[in-house]
Formats: sequence, structure tokens, C-alpha cells
Amino acid sequence: MQHTSAKTMSTTTTTGDTGARLRSLYEPQGGVGEIFSNKVTDYAASRPGYPAALFDALRSVCKLHPNAAVADIGAGTGLLTQGLLKQGYRVTAIEPSDSMRAAADQSLAHCPGYSSARGSAEHLSLPCASMDLITAAQAFHWFDIEAARSEFLRVLKPDGKVALIWNDRLLNDPLHIALDGIFAQYGGAKRGAMLAHDERSEVPSFFGASTPLECTWPHEHHLSEAALLSLVFSRSYMPERNSPAGQQAAAQVSELFQHLATSGSIAVRYTTVAIIGRPQWRRPPPPSDLTAQSTRLSVPPTT
Repeated sequence: MQHTSAKTMSTTTTTGDTGARLRSLYEPQGGVGEIFSNKVTDYAASRPGYPAALFDALRSVCKLHPNAAVADIGAGTGLLTQGLLKQGYRVTAIEPSDSMRAAADQSLAHCPGYSSARGSAEHLSLPCASMDLITAAQAFHWFDIEAARSEFLRVLKPDGKVALIWNDRLLNDPLHIALDGIFAQYGGAKRGAMLAHDERSEVPSFFGASTPLECTWPHEHHLSEAALLSLVFSRSYMPERNSPAGQQAAAQVSELFQHLATSGSIAVRYTTVAIIGRPQWRRPPPPSDLTAQSTRLSVPPTT
């Protein structure tokens, strides 16, 4: 595992709010909460889990006890949630998409300590000062940074922490180079907005005056041809699989699989990144934020 200070990352800002522009492109299909509603099957079939070393680091850095309360934001189908539950934590999966949350419920409802609730990073249906840890895996680029930080601080216990987590693709890997060509060909304006939004440059702003810890680990999983197709079409910006463009993209993915696969499967390599710390205000929050934190009513999570 490698450790660095997240403060070493670029704090360069771009003209305009690229995150707001990215989110706006999905408004016609129902907004951020509906982005993956028609991609649940592909998402569950192909997205990678997370290495054991990540959970070891969370336990150590965040000083988590076996019954710790964790909120997993943008939980999707429960890939990270499942790993957290295996550590013995009580985990609330927060997910705005009803269909994604239903998939998580179906696979995890039998697990002790599991619950789920509809919500987003900016609107958590959780009590104040109730969480030991808040996690967000592959979800930070959808956040309204200021609103999410305020809400996370409302929900965290006084010594609670936040872990922002990614499975970063290895962009110099032959598979990912070829996939990027396909994404560029079919991803359109939404992919362009995703690339323009350098979410990692906003991490220092999110953590404010604090200096989070960054940890990295190598990670990979192996996919069949069908699963590789699902991985491609699970991307938010890719066309529907049965559309003319989707059928053309599928043919290219199948050809790519035949070229690179070994014994019927292909290795998809990543670097898992975790940035762990407690957000702090660079200056005292506006009175309106303080009032909201102290008076907001909470809704019990559903199981």
C-alpha cells in the first residue's frame, strides 16, 4: 500500500462549474438519481469489487470497532456495501436510484447490519452525529461539493471520517486504451463533460482545512465476453445496447475480447484509491448552514 497526502494533488480550478454541467446533461433523463436505473443488470454483472487491503486500511485509519455505523453514499448495487458488511459493521446503503437500491436490497437484505435508504450526498436521511464512517465509491464526481460536505459533517460523529474511494482504470493498459477508443466514439457530450470534470482536483476543497490520507493498491478482476460487454454498457454515457450505435459498439467490444482474452476471460486492471479524512471548514459555515445542521429532521433508514 502506498500513502501520500491528498494535499499534493492539483488544486487548479477550471472556468465554470464542470460538475454542475456534467449533472445538467442527465436532467432530461431524470437527473443524477436516474442515471443508472436502466443499467442495473450490466452494472451488477461487471463492476469490480474492492481489495481486502482497503478494508484493513479503513479499520486501522478510522479506528472502527466491529459494530461501527457506516453510511455508504451512492451505494449502487452494493459492491462496497457488501465488503463493509463482511467487516461486521452496521451499514446503511444510501442510493437515489430505486432500481439500483432494489438490487442491493435483493442481494444484501439477508446480511446482519444491512439497511438502505433513498437519498443522496446532499440529502441524507440519517440522524445527526450518527455515523462513524461515510464512504463514497465511484460517486464523488456526482456531488455538489459544498452541500455534500455540510451534510456529511451533520451526520458524522465528532471523530467520524469520510473515505472517498475509486477503482481507477490503468490507462496505459492495452485493454483500457482500446476501451477508451470505444468510449470516445460513442460517449458523446456526456463523456466529454465527464472528462472535463476533473473530480480529483476538488478533493482538497471538499476536505477544506484538513489534510486527508491517500492510499493506493493494485486491483484486478477477470471478465467473460458477456461481462466485458456489461462493463462497457454500464457506463453512464454509453448508448442503449439495442440501439444502432449500441449494436456497433457491442461488435467492437466482442472483437476486442477475442483479440485480448486468454482461456475465455480477460483481466481488467485497476488501481484502487482511498482518500480518508474528516472535512473541515476553511472558515466558519454561514449561519444558515449551522441552523440547518442543528434543526434538520432525520428520517429513519428503511431495511
